[in-house]
Amino acid sequence: MSPPEPAPAPGAAPSAAAPSARPTAAAPLRTERAGGVLVATLARAPVNAIDEALLAALDAALDAAEADEGIAVLHLRSELKVFAAGADLAFMRQCFATPEGPEAMVELVRRMQVVFARLESSPVLTLVEIGGAALGGGLELALACDLRIAASEARLGLPEAGLGLLPGAGGTQRLTRLAGAGVARRLILGAETVDGAEALRLGIVQWAAPRAELPAQAQALAARLAALPRHALAENKRCIALAGDPGDAGYAAEIDGTRRLYQHPDTRRRVADFLDKSRG
Repeated sequence: MSPPEPAPAPGAAPSAAAPSARPTAAAPLRTERAGGVLVATLARAPVNAIDEALLAALDAALDAAEADEGIAVLHLRSELKVFAAGADLAFMRQCFATPEGPEAMVELVRRMQVVFARLESSPVLTLVEIGGAALGGGLELALACDLRIAASEARLGLPEAGLGLLPGAGGTQRLTRLAGAGVARRLILGAETVDGAEALRLGIVQWAAPRAELPAQAQALAARLAALPRHALAENKRCIALAGDPGDAGYAAEIDGTRRLYQHPDTRRRVADFLDKSRG
Protein backbone atom coordinates (compact mmCIF):
# COMPACT_ATOMS: atom_id res chain seq x y z
CA MET A 1 0.00 0.00 0.00
CA SER A 2 1.51 3.33 -0.99
CA PRO A 3 1.40 6.65 0.85
CA PRO A 4 -1.02 9.20 -0.61
CA GLU A 5 -0.15 12.48 -2.26
CA PRO A 6 -0.75 15.78 -0.44
CA ALA A 7 -4.38 16.68 0.23
CA PRO A 8 -6.07 17.70 -3.04
CA ALA A 9 -8.64 20.30 -3.94
CA PRO A 10 -12.02 19.07 -5.16
CA GLY A 11 -12.09 17.93 -8.78
CA ALA A 12 -14.73 17.93 -11.48
CA ALA A 13 -18.39 17.56 -10.62
CA PRO A 14 -20.02 14.17 -11.10
CA SER A 15 -21.94 13.28 -14.27
CA ALA A 16 -25.45 14.67 -14.31
CA ALA A 17 -27.98 12.13 -13.11
CA ALA A 18 -30.79 11.90 -10.60
CA PRO A 19 -29.22 10.77 -7.32
CA SER A 20 -30.45 7.43 -6.04
CA ALA A 21 -29.52 8.34 -2.48
CA ARG A 22 -28.08 11.36 -0.72
CA PRO A 23 -25.07 10.46 1.45
CA THR A 24 -24.18 11.92 4.77
CA ALA A 25 -21.12 14.16 4.87
CA ALA A 26 -19.03 11.22 6.04
CA ALA A 27 -20.17 8.75 3.35
CA PRO A 28 -17.12 7.53 1.39
CA LEU A 29 -19.06 6.89 -1.83
CA ARG A 30 -22.30 7.99 -3.44
CA THR A 31 -24.26 6.41 -6.28
CA GLU A 32 -26.27 8.02 -9.06
CA ARG A 33 -28.37 6.37 -11.76
CA ALA A 34 -27.88 7.63 -15.33
CA GLY A 35 -29.91 5.45 -17.67
CA GLY A 36 -28.31 2.02 -17.76
CA VAL A 37 -25.26 3.29 -15.83
CA LEU A 38 -24.77 3.32 -12.08
CA VAL A 39 -22.18 6.00 -11.32
CA ALA A 40 -20.27 5.33 -8.10
CA THR A 41 -18.30 8.38 -7.00
CA LEU A 42 -15.53 7.99 -4.42
CA ALA A 43 -15.75 10.80 -1.90
CA ARG A 44 -13.49 9.95 1.05
CA ALA A 45 -11.48 13.13 1.44
CA PRO A 46 -8.72 13.95 1.20
CA VAL A 47 -7.40 11.18 -1.08
CA ASN A 48 -9.93 8.30 -1.10
CA ALA A 49 -7.67 6.20 1.11
CA ILE A 50 -9.04 2.68 1.13
CA ASP A 51 -10.48 1.46 4.40
CA GLU A 52 -13.22 -0.95 5.50
CA ALA A 53 -15.95 1.68 5.12
CA LEU A 54 -14.98 2.41 1.52
CA LEU A 55 -14.79 -1.31 0.72
CA ALA A 56 -18.24 -1.85 2.25
CA ALA A 57 -19.58 1.01 0.13
CA LEU A 58 -18.09 -0.54 -3.02
CA ASP A 59 -19.70 -3.85 -2.07
CA ALA A 60 -23.05 -2.11 -1.65
CA ALA A 61 -22.71 -0.38 -5.02
CA LEU A 62 -22.10 -3.76 -6.64
CA ASP A 63 -25.17 -5.15 -4.84
CA ALA A 64 -27.29 -2.32 -6.26
CA ALA A 65 -25.92 -2.67 -9.80
CA GLU A 66 -26.26 -6.45 -9.93
CA ALA A 67 -29.79 -6.43 -8.48
CA ASP A 68 -31.09 -4.00 -11.11
CA GLU A 69 -31.43 -5.66 -14.52
CA GLY A 70 -31.64 -2.21 -16.06
CA ILE A 71 -28.03 -1.48 -15.07
CA ALA A 72 -25.38 -2.70 -17.51
CA VAL A 73 -22.40 -0.57 -16.43
CA LEU A 74 -20.92 0.40 -13.06
CA HIS A 75 -18.91 3.59 -13.62
CA LEU A 76 -16.36 4.30 -10.87
CA ARG A 77 -14.95 7.80 -10.53
CA SER A 78 -13.76 10.28 -7.93
CA GLU A 79 -14.98 13.73 -6.91
CA LEU A 80 -11.48 14.55 -5.66
CA LYS A 81 -8.32 15.60 -7.48
CA VAL A 82 -6.96 12.07 -7.01
CA PHE A 83 -8.68 8.82 -7.92
CA ALA A 84 -7.39 6.85 -4.94
CA ALA A 85 -3.92 7.34 -3.56
CA GLY A 86 -3.34 4.20 -1.53
CA ALA A 87 -3.36 3.30 2.12
CA ASP A 88 -5.10 4.96 5.03
CA LEU A 89 -2.06 6.38 6.84
CA ALA A 90 -3.89 6.80 10.14
CA PHE A 91 -4.83 3.12 10.08
CA MET A 92 -1.26 2.17 9.17
CA ARG A 93 0.11 4.18 12.11
CA GLN A 94 -2.39 2.50 14.43
CA CYS A 95 -1.48 -0.95 13.09
CA PHE A 96 2.26 -0.49 13.38
CA ALA A 97 1.96 0.82 16.95
CA THR A 98 1.26 -2.66 18.37
CA PRO A 99 2.69 -6.14 17.77
CA GLU A 100 -0.71 -7.36 16.60
CA GLY A 101 -1.25 -4.40 14.28
CA PRO A 102 0.39 -5.71 11.11
CA GLU A 103 -2.01 -8.67 11.08
CA ALA A 104 -4.91 -6.20 11.05
CA MET A 105 -3.34 -4.57 7.99
CA VAL A 106 -3.07 -7.99 6.35
CA GLU A 107 -6.78 -8.54 7.01
CA LEU A 108 -7.61 -5.24 5.30
CA VAL A 109 -5.55 -6.29 2.26
CA ARG A 110 -7.37 -9.64 2.27
CA ARG A 111 -10.69 -7.79 2.31
CA MET A 112 -9.52 -5.66 -0.62
CA GLN A 113 -8.74 -8.85 -2.54
CA VAL A 114 -12.27 -10.13 -1.93
CA VAL A 115 -14.03 -6.93 -3.04
CA PHE A 116 -11.76 -6.44 -6.04
CA ALA A 117 -12.31 -10.07 -7.11
CA ARG A 118 -16.03 -9.43 -6.95
CA LEU A 119 -15.62 -6.39 -9.21
CA GLU A 120 -13.64 -8.50 -11.64
CA SER A 121 -16.18 -11.33 -11.80
CA SER A 122 -19.38 -9.25 -11.63
CA PRO A 123 -21.85 -9.75 -14.49
CA VAL A 124 -22.04 -5.95 -14.69
CA LEU A 125 -19.44 -4.22 -16.88
CA THR A 126 -17.12 -2.03 -14.80
CA LEU A 127 -15.58 1.18 -16.12
CA VAL A 128 -13.18 3.26 -14.05
CA GLU A 129 -12.46 6.93 -14.74
CA ILE A 130 -9.00 7.83 -13.44
CA GLY A 131 -8.89 11.61 -13.22
CA GLY A 132 -5.93 11.83 -10.85
CA ALA A 133 -3.40 9.75 -8.97
CA ALA A 134 -4.14 6.02 -8.77
CA LEU A 135 -1.41 4.64 -6.55
CA GLY A 136 -1.03 1.39 -4.62
CA GLY A 137 -4.47 0.12 -3.66
CA GLY A 138 -6.05 2.79 -5.85
CA LEU A 139 -4.46 1.32 -8.96
CA GLU A 140 -5.24 -2.20 -7.73
CA LEU A 141 -8.91 -1.16 -7.58
CA ALA A 142 -8.71 0.16 -11.14
CA LEU A 143 -6.97 -2.99 -12.39
CA ALA A 144 -9.90 -5.08 -11.11
CA CYS A 145 -12.28 -3.22 -13.43
CA ASP A 146 -12.98 -4.25 -17.01
CA LEU A 147 -12.19 -0.93 -18.65
CA ARG A 148 -10.00 2.01 -17.67
CA ILE A 149 -9.95 5.55 -19.07
CA ALA A 150 -7.37 7.90 -17.56
CA ALA A 151 -6.44 11.54 -17.69
CA SER A 152 -3.23 11.88 -19.65
CA GLU A 153 -1.79 13.81 -16.70
CA ALA A 154 -2.83 11.30 -14.00
CA ARG A 155 -0.13 9.37 -12.14
CA LEU A 156 -0.44 5.59 -11.92
CA GLY A 157 1.80 3.17 -10.08
CA LEU A 158 2.37 0.42 -7.55
CA PRO A 159 5.28 1.91 -5.55
CA GLU A 160 4.96 -0.34 -2.48
CA ALA A 161 8.48 -1.74 -2.86
CA GLY A 162 9.78 1.68 -1.80
CA LEU A 163 8.19 1.07 1.61
CA GLY A 164 9.48 -2.48 1.82
CA LEU A 165 6.03 -3.82 0.90
CA LEU A 166 4.27 -5.35 -2.10
CA PRO A 167 0.96 -4.60 -3.84
CA GLY A 168 -0.93 -7.44 -2.18
CA ALA A 169 -4.50 -6.60 -3.21
CA GLY A 170 -4.01 -8.23 -6.61
CA GLY A 171 -1.49 -5.82 -8.08
CA THR A 172 1.28 -8.31 -8.88
CA GLN A 173 -1.21 -10.66 -10.53
CA ARG A 174 -3.50 -8.35 -12.48
CA LEU A 175 -0.82 -5.99 -13.78
CA THR A 176 1.23 -8.96 -15.00
CA ARG A 177 -1.78 -10.54 -16.74
CA LEU A 178 -2.84 -7.24 -18.23
CA ALA A 179 0.40 -5.67 -19.44
CA GLY A 180 2.91 -8.54 -19.28
CA ALA A 181 5.69 -9.49 -16.92
CA GLY A 182 8.08 -6.92 -18.33
CA VAL A 183 5.80 -3.97 -17.60
CA ALA A 184 4.89 -5.42 -14.18
CA ARG A 185 8.54 -5.78 -13.25
CA ARG A 186 9.29 -2.25 -14.43
CA LEU A 187 6.53 -0.63 -12.36
CA ILE A 188 6.51 -2.91 -9.30
CA LEU A 189 10.20 -3.74 -8.87
CA GLY A 190 11.21 -0.23 -9.87
CA ALA A 191 8.51 1.44 -7.72
CA GLU A 192 7.84 3.60 -10.79
CA THR A 193 4.83 5.79 -11.52
CA VAL A 194 3.77 6.70 -15.06
CA ASP A 195 1.32 9.21 -16.44
CA GLY A 196 -1.92 8.30 -18.17
CA ALA A 197 -0.48 8.69 -21.65
CA GLU A 198 2.33 6.24 -20.85
CA ALA A 199 -0.15 3.91 -19.14
CA LEU A 200 -2.09 3.81 -22.41
CA ARG A 201 1.06 2.99 -24.36
CA LEU A 202 1.91 0.20 -21.89
CA GLY A 203 -1.59 -1.30 -22.08
CA ILE A 204 -2.51 -0.51 -18.47
CA VAL A 205 -5.49 1.62 -19.53
CA GLN A 206 -7.53 1.39 -22.73
CA TRP A 207 -8.07 5.12 -23.27
CA ALA A 208 -6.42 8.40 -22.22
CA ALA A 209 -7.69 11.94 -22.58
CA PRO A 210 -6.73 15.41 -21.38
CA ARG A 211 -7.99 15.89 -17.83
CA ALA A 212 -10.40 18.66 -18.85
CA GLU A 213 -12.07 16.36 -21.37
CA LEU A 214 -12.06 13.19 -19.28
CA PRO A 215 -15.44 13.44 -17.47
CA ALA A 216 -17.36 14.02 -20.69
CA GLN A 217 -15.51 11.25 -22.53
CA ALA A 218 -15.99 8.79 -19.68
CA GLN A 219 -19.68 9.62 -19.41
CA ALA A 220 -20.18 9.16 -23.16
CA LEU A 221 -18.27 5.87 -23.09
CA ALA A 222 -20.35 4.56 -20.19
CA ALA A 223 -23.58 5.50 -21.98
CA ARG A 224 -22.47 3.78 -25.18
CA LEU A 225 -21.57 0.59 -23.32
CA ALA A 226 -24.82 0.64 -21.36
CA ALA A 227 -26.76 0.61 -24.65
CA LEU A 228 -25.45 -2.93 -25.24
CA PRO A 229 -27.47 -5.83 -23.77
CA ARG A 230 -26.38 -6.63 -20.23
CA HIS A 231 -26.83 -10.40 -20.66
CA ALA A 232 -24.54 -10.42 -23.72
CA LEU A 233 -21.90 -8.33 -21.96
CA ALA A 234 -21.95 -10.76 -19.02
CA GLU A 235 -21.47 -13.81 -21.26
CA ASN A 236 -18.65 -12.14 -23.20
CA LYS A 237 -16.97 -11.03 -19.97
CA ARG A 238 -17.14 -14.58 -18.62
CA CYS A 239 -15.49 -16.04 -21.72
CA ILE A 240 -12.72 -13.43 -21.81
CA ALA A 241 -11.93 -14.22 -18.16
CA LEU A 242 -11.35 -17.87 -19.11
CA ALA A 243 -8.86 -17.03 -21.86
CA GLY A 244 -5.90 -17.36 -19.48
CA ASP A 245 -6.95 -20.76 -18.17
CA PRO A 246 -5.21 -23.84 -19.54
CA GLY A 247 -7.23 -26.32 -21.57
CA ASP A 248 -10.44 -25.79 -23.48
CA ALA A 249 -12.64 -24.27 -20.78
CA GLY A 250 -12.93 -20.99 -22.66
CA TYR A 251 -14.06 -22.67 -25.87
CA ALA A 252 -16.66 -24.70 -23.99
CA ALA A 253 -17.86 -21.50 -22.28
CA GLU A 254 -18.28 -19.88 -25.70
CA ILE A 255 -20.58 -22.73 -26.81
CA ASP A 256 -22.56 -22.64 -23.57
CA GLY A 257 -22.84 -18.87 -23.70
CA THR A 258 -23.85 -18.87 -27.36
CA ARG A 259 -26.63 -21.36 -26.58
CA ARG A 260 -27.94 -19.23 -23.71
CA LEU A 261 -27.82 -16.06 -25.80
CA TYR A 262 -29.65 -17.63 -28.75
CA GLN A 263 -32.41 -18.58 -26.33
CA HIS A 264 -32.61 -15.14 -24.70
CA PRO A 265 -35.72 -13.14 -25.77
CA ASP A 266 -33.79 -9.89 -26.19
CA THR A 267 -31.18 -11.56 -28.40
CA ARG A 268 -33.89 -13.15 -30.52
CA ARG A 269 -35.56 -9.78 -30.95
CA ARG A 270 -32.30 -8.07 -31.88
CA VAL A 271 -31.38 -10.78 -34.38
CA ALA A 272 -34.87 -10.70 -35.92
CA ASP A 273 -34.69 -6.91 -36.27
CA PHE A 274 -31.25 -7.19 -37.90
CA LEU A 275 -32.46 -9.85 -40.36
CA ASP A 276 -35.54 -7.79 -41.24
CA LYS A 277 -33.41 -4.73 -41.96
CA SER A 278 -30.96 -6.75 -44.06
CA ARG A 279 -33.79 -7.79 -46.37
CA GLY A 280 -34.35 -4.21 -47.38
